[in-house]
Amino acid sequence: MIVWLRSLAFNVAFFGWTILCAFLLLPFLFCPRPWAVKGIRFWIGGIFWICDHILGLHMHVIGYEKLPKTPIILAAKHQSAWETFVFHYLFSDPTIALKQELLWIPLFGWYLKKAGMIPLSRSKGKGAQDLKNLLKRAHTAVEKGQQIVIFPEGTRSKPGHKGVYQSGVASLYSHLKIPVVPVAHNAGLYWPRRGFIKYPGTITLEFLSPIQPGLSRQDFMHRLENEVEVKTNELVSHPLKGNRPCHALDRCVLGK
Repeated sequence: MIVWLRSLAFNVAFFGWTILCAFLLLPFLFCPRPWAVKGIRFWIGGIFWICDHILGLHMHVIGYEKLPKTPIILAAKHQSAWETFVFHYLFSDPTIALKQELLWIPLFGWYLKKAGMIPLSRSKGKGAQDLKNLLKRAHTAVEKGQQIVIFPEGTRSKPGHKGVYQSGVASLYSHLKIPVVPVAHNAGLYWPRRGFIKYPGTITLEFLSPIQPGLSRQDFMHRLENEVEVKTNELVSHPLKGNRPCHALDRCVLGK
């Protein structure tokens, strides 16, 4: 009952905050792009405050301090909505490859488009055009010094399950010739896909060792899938015990 009530309070606060920000930040859509990015980070900062103080859902981040300072590709496991927010919380201006349908949502989609996210369609016959658009936008992001975030599975999978890794991430790796950082987490244990109930606890997100340029596509995909899945299964099987509050990044990083 307590979990249900906290989930209800969380959902009311989450959607209320989202609607408020959608209208409150409308002027940012008519400002230069960095303003829209700041607006998105402001909204997401509120979401993590709600997670911390209402839901009792915190996070523990490993490996952040070892990330390269140069542009990188972050290839993340996809289990829930949580990881679609966290990268804007941890990084100042990432570019995320996401499904095109999200840009069609009134207000919400306008902010995503203004912030320069990379839309990918799921329509048959548009694979080549999607890839061309992905590579073009990714090159622009690299020139700006941004991180590129991609979810190789394309859709969310349940904890303990593995989706099909799409080839888009291999194309980015081959063409951009920058490191790819595998990202594992266990957010699906606490924020299930398509679920009303959210659970208190501590999500662990881990940045693994970068995969440097130079591998063949086949070797790269094999290494990426293996490292993400092995570490994710480990985090799912052995979640952190207790609720470890985290209100600032330096309190999340292992050893801080």
